[in-house]
Formats: sequence, structure tokens, C-alpha cells
Amino acid sequence: MTTSTTIGNNGTTVSSTLLDTMNGTSSATSATGSAGSSSAGANLQTTFLQLLITQMQNQDPTNPMDSSQMTSQIAQIDTVTGISQLNTSLSSLSTQINAGQTSQAALLLGSSVLAPGNSISVTSGTATNFGVQLASAASDMTVNVVNSAGQIVNTINLGAQPAGTVPISWTPVDSSGAALPTGTYTITATGIVNGAAGTATTLTPGTVESVVQGTGGAPSLVLSNGNTVPLTSVAAVL
Repeated sequence: MTTSTTIGNNGTTVSSTLLDTMNGTSSATSATGSAGSSSAGANLQTTFLQLLITQMQNQDPTNPMDSSQMTSQIAQIDTVTGISQLNTSLSSLSTQINAGQTSQAALLLGSSVLAPGNSISVTSGTATNFGVQLASAASDMTVNVVNSAGQIVNTINLGAQPAGTVPISWTPVDSSGAALPTGTYTITATGIVNGAAGTATTLTPGTVESVVQGTGGAPSLVLSNGNTVPLTSVAAVL
């Protein structure tokens, strides 16, 4: 049932819904919460106009409403409506970007890529691709190759390297030049960065087997090495 309240001496009435909106009570809140973003903006404008008209009808003739305050209120309602519309537009844009990235990711199916990781599979006598990624230029970069027993079987000297992605093609041999047995090895990269000892991100190869939806709707790649990585983390396509 709709009720109303009389304001002032001229008999002006205000509905209970409008009073709830003015007082911030639950009925106005629930009505607003049940509407969509566009209808919420329209309701907000309607409510503001009702409040403005009621205020003008019941103002003190000897002390009329300050026009600057009315202008400020109108600016505030426009700001709130604009923010709501901007949020809707950004949400739509994000969805479109994710859809476009998913289409691009699908083009990588079957391709070999380098992505963050520290485990490489070695086939005796076959060259192995991996890489390192540097945020800053480094000197005396070295890559240690460690077997499943935790022993360093070879140290690859890369020397000075610039910032960015450094792809490496390596024939898997030990420090004496003998071929390493087939298996899985771990790599770590260290060097001098900005005058101090530092590490680099190691990149391992994998074939893109499928594309899945990742965090926030952005696409991720499922690789043949068992890793699932965001599309944005792919450093190189081999």
C-alpha cells in the first residue's frame, strides 16, 4: 500500500517511496538493488527531480533556495550517472578484448612457444630450445643445468645480455662434452644485474595443445610440458 506525507502549509504531499529515498531506508535500497545499471541511473534521475521539485515548492519565500546549490546537485547527479555508464562501457570493452585475445590464442595451436618455467625435457643427441628473460641488462649470465639427482651437470656461459627475451638453442651435453642421457632437467639463470648478483626468469619450450579461459576471462594456453600459462606470458614463438 502506498502512503504519503504532507510537507509544509501548502498541502504538498510526498510519497513513502520518495521519503525512503531521502532517508536511506530499506525499501528504496531494495528497489534500487533489483534494477539493472541503466534503470538504476534513470531511477536516480527521477528521484533527484522529485526531491528538487518538492524542495522548491516548500522553500521559505524569505530565504529561497541557493541556485548555486541546485547547480551543484545537478552536477553531482550527472557525475553519478556518468560513472555508471562508464563502468558499463568498460565491462563491455573488457569482454570484447578477451574474445579477441582468445581468437588470437587459437592461432597458436600446434605451435612451439617459450613461457616461464624451469624444467626441460632432454632427448639424447637432439638440440633443446629454452631461454631467459631479463628485466634489466645483465653481465656474466650463466645457466646451470641440474639433473634429477640435484647435481649440476653443465654450466652454460651466456656473457653479457641485454634486457628482454634471450632464446637459446643448446645441444644437451655435460661439462665434459658427453651427451646427456634422455630425461628431465632443471635450469636456473644467474648473473650480475645493476652491479649486484641477480636471477633471470627461465623460459622453457612447450607445444600449445589447447586454449582455456583463465583468470578474469583472459585466455590461457595448455602446453605439452604440463604447464598452463596466460597468453600474455608467452615470450617467444619458435
